[in-house]
Amino acid sequence: EFRAVKITNVDSDILFDDKRIADGMNYLASIGINVILPVVWNSSGADGDYTLYPSQVMEQLFGRAIHPAFPSGRDPLKRVIIEAHRHGMEVLPWFEMGFSTSYSQNGGHILRKFPNWALQNSQGNLVVKNGFDWMSGINPDVQEFIISLVTEILDTYDVDGIEFSDRIPAMPVEGGYDLETAAIYAEEHNGASPPTNFRDADWMRWRADKLSQFYQNARDSIKVRGQHLLVSSSPSVYPWAYQEYLQDSKTWFDSHIIDNIIPQVYRYTFPEYLAELDKSLSYIPLARRDVFFSGMLIYLKGNNYTISSEYLLNAIKANRDRNIHGEAFFFYEGLKRNRLGDTLRATFYAEDALSPHRNGNVWRPKAIIVNEDEPNAVISGSWELSSIPGFKPNILIKKDASYAAIAYFFDVAFSAWYDVFIYNVTGPLATTQAPVTIYQENDSTIVTVNQQNIYNAGWQPLASVFLTAGKHKVLKIDNKDVPAGQYVVADAAMIMINRKLSPDVIVSSVPDKQIASQSLPAQFCLHQNYPNPFNARTIIRFSLGQPNYVKLKIYDMTGRLVTDLIHGFCHAGSHEAQFYADGIASGLYLCTMEIGNLVQTRKLILLK
Repeated sequence: EFRAVKITNVDSDILFDDKRIADGMNYLASIGINVILPVVWNSSGADGDYTLYPSQVMEQLFGRAIHPAFPSGRDPLKRVIIEAHRHGMEVLPWFEMGFSTSYSQNGGHILRKFPNWALQNSQGNLVVKNGFDWMSGINPDVQEFIISLVTEILDTYDVDGIEFSDRIPAMPVEGGYDLETAAIYAEEHNGASPPTNFRDADWMRWRADKLSQFYQNARDSIKVRGQHLLVSSSPSVYPWAYQEYLQDSKTWFDSHIIDNIIPQVYRYTFPEYLAELDKSLSYIPLARRDVFFSGMLIYLKGNNYTISSEYLLNAIKANRDRNIHGEAFFFYEGLKRNRLGDTLRATFYAEDALSPHRNGNVWRPKAIIVNEDEPNAVISGSWELSSIPGFKPNILIKKDASYAAIAYFFDVAFSAWYDVFIYNVTGPLATTQAPVTIYQENDSTIVTVNQQNIYNAGWQPLASVFLTAGKHKVLKIDNKDVPAGQYVVADAAMIMINRKLSPDVIVSSVPDKQIASQSLPAQFCLHQNYPNPFNARTIIRFSLGQPNYVKLKIYDMTGRLVTDLIHGFCHAGSHEAQFYADGIASGLYLCTMEIGNLVQTRKLILLK
């Protein structure tokens, strides 16, 4: 079942504190939620839209990397991903504001810098609908901007897909008369101007098709980075969404642009919900309801609305009666009111459920955690037990100069790439140079951790390592070369699968254990090239868990060999090769990595 919840920065404080995020993910996991939809693109209220993660794209274009409500140095998305994945919950970052730029701010900072991005009506005015100011979703520069934010997230974070909302792709039906959109229309219509009647059927269809083509392009940009990445959509209900916002979710569904569809069946009473649900199902064949889920409104602070437990249970029963295996709740705070989360756990969510998109397998196995007081944490030297709260429940401190260390061993169930973490408790007297040794195969690397920086508190990622099934010493923290007067803090350590590096590892669940197999061996991984799309040159990276003979080749879409990048023996570890696309045309190319009779492939997009 798809059991999702949206995490917002409006009428909710969860994203503004790392401990609240950790506590929130603990709570959601405890009531059976398995998908988190955290907002990453929303309005500041005062000056338009910003990202809710540190964005180089936003920094370069607008001089601010993150939403003004968040201090420089914090990354709420990173924290949500870590805490959700720790519990085995998937994360699909949610682009809530979509093609709107601000809420009643005359376009905000985005349109001040790029006024030609504005969506205009037939009178040449900025389109404002229900308070939202709009960009033109047909303007190629606007499309490129949004896709650059999407791909930035995919290239930076190990997420499980992307969630688009009711404003993306979308365009108020009154719009489309801006110069850029009108020019594209004229080019395709022998120089004619768009019809003045914005509800002209052909004019509506043309704009809706352009938005659907954007969605297809966005899907291609997502899937080229990993077929496992879900393209999720929570549009307004059809056909109203088409009539008012040119949002053609029926075409997206019919054309397989989206991996799931979660129409916003946001109604205040159960009879209204049921009527809207059945209307939304009218174009969904029974055989394809595995990709249809219901968007449910459970809380609105401004309207003083919280769904009743009776309505909630009746709605979920109606979903199941219609072969709908899941829902997405808007939003998190509602589950904590009137013990609605406990009601779910006691009824429809009594048992944990796998995500329906993963062929009955466990896509996000829960993290493996070793606490400092457990047998797999081997302590040497003298450490002081502190009453300072840690992960469970306290921490160890090393204050004097005599050598002390803690080595952490992990029982690894299956071979894969893992991210390695320590639980970091910060303080003003802690060291800025805590040495942590990471072990992999017969090699080791030392990472220094700043234990004073408050933004390093909680689970701190250190490295990614390939581990085979079995018991391994993965890391060690000690006090070697720590400056005098500073102390070292030690707490729990954790490993969890990195799906960017191990997308082909299949984990199946059986009672009390997890068993893994590989459709391709986890001993090697061909990563997505960077940048992609690229112009003239791109870097192709791959990883080997053990030495092997590698063939790395580039083909065009006809199967013709373009170039042979590597044909020889490579040692274990990370590698990269550069592909110079001189003298070949723009288009889609395939990079293949062969080891024996096993092959991995990635798509490369050349744009000159």
